Amino acid sequence: MSKRTGDVRIGKADMPAGGWGSLAKVTTILLDQGVPLKDSRLLLKQNKPDGYACVSCAWAKPANPHPFEFCESGAKATAWETTSKTIGADFFERHTVTELEAWDDHTLEAQGRLTVPLRWDSAADKYREVSWDTAFAEIGAALRAFDREQVVFYASGRASLETSYMYQLLARMYGNNNLPDSSNMCHESTSVGLQKTIGVPVGTVDLHDFEETDCIFFFGQNVGTNSPRMLHQLREARMRGVPIITFNPLRERGLVSFTNPQSPLEMLTGHETPISTQYLQVKPGGDTAAIMGLSKAIFARDDAALAACGQRVLDLAFIQEHTQGIADFEAAVRACDWSAIERESGLARADLESAAAVYCASNAVMGIYGMGLTQHREGVRNVTMIVNLLLLRGNIGKPGAGVCPVRGHSNVQGQRTVGITEKPELAPLDKLKALYGFEPPRKTGMNTVEACEAILAGKLQAFIGLGGNFVRAVPERGLMEAAWRALPLTVQIATKLNRNHVIHGKASYVLPCLGRIEIDRQRGGPQDVTVEDSTGCMHGSRGRAEPVASTLLSEPAIVAGIAKATLDPNPRVDWDAWVADYGRIREAIAATWPDIFHDFNARMWTPGGFRRPLGAAHRVWKTESGKALFTAPGSLDNNPDMRGGPTTLRLFTVRSDGQFNTTIYNYDDHFRGVQGSRMVLFMARADMAKYALAEGELVALRTPAEDGVERRVGGLAVVPYDVPEGCIAGYYPELNALIPLWHHAKESKVPAAKAIEVLLERGGRPS
Repeated sequence: MSKRTGDVRIGKADMPAGGWGSLAKVTTILLDQGVPLKDSRLLLKQNKPDGYACVSCAWAKPANPHPFEFCESGAKATAWETTSKTIGADFFERHTVTELEAWDDHTLEAQGRLTVPLRWDSAADKYREVSWDTAFAEIGAALRAFDREQVVFYASGRASLETSYMYQLLARMYGNNNLPDSSNMCHESTSVGLQKTIGVPVGTVDLHDFEETDCIFFFGQNVGTNSPRMLHQLREARMRGVPIITFNPLRERGLVSFTNPQSPLEMLTGHETPISTQYLQVKPGGDTAAIMGLSKAIFARDDAALAACGQRVLDLAFIQEHTQGIADFEAAVRACDWSAIERESGLARADLESAAAVYCASNAVMGIYGMGLTQHREGVRNVTMIVNLLLLRGNIGKPGAGVCPVRGHSNVQGQRTVGITEKPELAPLDKLKALYGFEPPRKTGMNTVEACEAILAGKLQAFIGLGGNFVRAVPERGLMEAAWRALPLTVQIATKLNRNHVIHGKASYVLPCLGRIEIDRQRGGPQDVTVEDSTGCMHGSRGRAEPVASTLLSEPAIVAGIAKATLDPNPRVDWDAWVADYGRIREAIAATWPDIFHDFNARMWTPGGFRRPLGAAHRVWKTESGKALFTAPGSLDNNPDMRGGPTTLRLFTVRSDGQFNTTIYNYDDHFRGVQGSRMVLFMARADMAKYALAEGELVALRTPAEDGVERRVGGLAVVPYDVPEGCIAGYYPELNALIPLWHHAKESKVPAAKAIEVLLERGGRPS
C-alpha cells in the first residue's frame, strides 16, 4: 500500500532490479506510445550484431548476446523513438511558443515525433513549417555574417560516428573549435584524470575482464537505472563468488539485488541475486577520503607483511617497472589521519579496513565508477584516486582488472574519438589540413561551461545543437533561460520537442531528423551507421523501423545541408557523396585515424565490436614519463568553494527509473518507491526529525552562495530515504537551478552536481 501526499505517492522501495517490475514498465510504455506489435519486435534486434545499437546508454554490446539484449531503460528509449505519435505544422498552429513554455518536460516530449522543419515566427509567437532548402539557406546566410568565434556547435552524445565526424569538420572549416558536448557535463573529469595518469582518456576494461575478475569495487553509479544491462555481468560475477564492494550515498536497488528477466526460473520463483557484498554509504564528495582510507589500510597490511617477512601486499615489481610518484602518494596516505578520513567520507575505519582486506586478497580487481565521482569540484582528483588504488597491486593492464568509467549517452565516447572536442591538441588538425586543404583553427574552443559564460555575457551569436536539451541540462537555469532569448540564432537538430525549442533565440529553427532505429534510405541505398561503447569497441547499427514521416532528413543530410549553405565550396569535400554513401564517411574517418579505424567498413560488423587501441590495457603508458602516475591529493575536502555551515545540507542530484538524462518518460521511480511526481527530496529520517518535517511535507531549497544570484527551487515533497545524515538527494534536471555555473570541477569544468550546499526552507512554495 502506498501513501499519497498531493501528487506524490510514496511506497516501499524494496523490489529488486529487473524482474516483473521492469517487464511491466516496458509493457506500459510500449502501449502508451502506440508502438504496434510488429514494431515492438524491434527489441529483438536491439544491440544485436545485425541490428541497431540502443539509443539509450553506451554499455558494451556482447559478441554472443542474450536472446533479449535490452533492458527496461533501452526498451523505453526504443518505444520513445518509434512512437506512432507525431506532431506537424498543425500542432504549432494550435499552440503559441509561450503556451508551450508552460508545459513540463514530459508533456513536451510525449507529444510525439517532430515531422517537419520549423522556423519561429516572432509576430505570431508560433513555429511554422519551412522548406528544408529555405531553412538551410537562411541558417547559412546568418552563419556567414557572424563572427566565426562566436558560434557554438554543440553535440549531445547520441549522433553516430559518421554524423559526428561531419559535424566537427563543419565547425573547423567554419573557423572554430567551439565543440562542447555532453562529455563536458559528465565524464570530462575522466578524460582529464585518466589521460594524465595512465595515458588514455577512456577505461581499460572490456566485457572479457568481467569473466576473469575476482573482485569489483563500485563507486557512484546507479547501474539499475543508468546501465541495467551491466547487471548481467555483475550477476554472473556474483554467481562465481566475486565480491562486489559498493561506495554510494543511496542504497540503489540495482546494487542491492537483481532478478534476471532472461531466466524463466527466476521470474517464476522471484529469486534475487544479491549484488553488493559490502555496501558503504559514503557521503557525497567523500570518495577521495574513502580511497585514502582503503590505501592507508593497504599500506598497513603491507607493513605487517614486511615485518613478518611474508609476501608483500604491494605489487612492487609492477610499481617499480611501470609507475612513478609512489613515494609522494605513500607519504600523503601515511600523513592522513583516520579521524579526518572518517569525518570526510562518513564511513567507519573498520568498514574501510574490511573492504581493504578483500582488495588485498584479490588478484584481479576492477574499479567501476560513474558521475558520482566525476561531477564534483574535485572530480578529476576522484578519478586519479581510483587509479592510485588500482596501481598499488598492479590492477591495470592484466586480465580481469582495470578501470571502468560507465558512460551515459549511447555514443558520447565515440563522438570524442572522431573529433568532437574543444581542445585542439586532441584533434588531428594537421591530418585534416592535409586531407581537406584548409587551415584548421588552432585556438582552444569553448566547453559547456565556457559556452554558458559567453551566453550570459552576451558574447555568443549562434548556438547549433546536434540533439540534446542543452538549456535544460546546464546549471544556472534562472540566468541561462533569460540570456538564451537574446541569442541572435538557435538551431536544434532533434527528434522530439523539448525545452530547448520553447526557450529559443531571436531567430530559431527546429530541424527534425531520422532516429537511429529508422531505416535511412539515401541515393546509394539504405545506410548503416556506427557507434562506440563504454569499453572502446566500435559497432555497426542498422535501422529497422520505417521512418515516422517521409519529410525527415537524416542527421548526416542535415549537417551536410548546413555545411553547403555556410561554407565556401571545397573540391576535397563532397558532402552530397558522403550523404549518398556513409561508407565514404567511414573511409574518411579511417584516413584521419588509421590506427583506430583502418579497414573500417570491413570491420564494423565484427561481433562484439572492434576495439580501439588502448595502450594502458597492455601496460603501455602514453604519458609524459612513459609510466603510470601516482598522484598525491592535496586534501580530502571535495567541495572547497561551497563550505557548508551548521545549517546547510549537502544536496546531490540523481536520475529516476522513469528518465534517461533530460528525457522524462514518466513521473515514476519504482526503485525508490515514488510515483506521480519528480518534485521530491530524499532525506534521512534523522534529518527529518531535526527539522521537524513530516513525510510529504513541502519544502524549498536555496543555495547560500554570496554572489548576488538567487537560486531557489520550491514545492519539494520530503521523502524519507536511506541517505547519509546531513545529505539530501533530488532529481536532475529539476534541481539544476541550484547549481552555480562557477561550481564545477577544477580541471575539467564538469558541473559539480553531486555536492551542492543548500539551505532548507519550510513550507516551500513552488518556484
